[in-house]
Amino acid sequence: MRHAVKGRKLGRTTSHRTAMFRNQLQSLMESERIITTLPKAKELRPIAEKVITRGKHGTVHDRRWALQWLIKRELVKKVFDEIAPRFTERPGGYLRIVKLGPRQGDGAEMAVLELVEREAAAAPVETPKETKAKKEPKAKDKSAKEKKPAKDKTAKEKPAKEAKPKKAAGDKKPAKKEGTEKTKKGGSQQRGATRQKQG
Repeated sequence: MRHAVKGRKLGRTTSHRTAMFRNQLQSLMESERIITTLPKAKELRPIAEKVITRGKHGTVHDRRWALQWLIKRELVKKVFDEIAPRFTERPGGYLRIVKLGPRQGDGAEMAVLELVEREAAAAPVETPKETKAKKEPKAKDKSAKEKKPAKDKTAKEKPAKEAKPKKAAGDKKPAKKEGTEKTKKGGSQQRGATRQKQG
């Protein structure tokens, strides 16, 4: 029986899993909000909350412990000097998970993992739906801009074509016929010459 076996493996080896959580934790502390799959968010939240709790204590040992997860000294400084002081009166639960629904493609359940008390200056991370909504109007505007000049060009080109004097149809046709007749005659003469040589 699997007693006291907790945590998801997420289809990764231990080293791969810890490296992934380090990367996610770094981006979470930088932007204070990330979008990931729901199982990853549930596994990352306890680690992130322990880092913030250590930040509230503020000892040298706690800084060194946080450095194992955050790796960058600037991020450790940010956690201990900016993020942790916001939660001095809160005894836990520094992060929230908001479900976003299934991801288009593989249907994985997506979620937003964010700090409960975020700075207004923190750069917002856009959901896939928000990015699509922003891109669609731009595409429409571009197509509308492209269509307008195309109409103007056609309107300008029509009078220009009409203004040009039309060449007589008889001039073009005889030139082509003459060239074709010459080639035909030359070809028949060459054939006759080769037949005479053979005979």
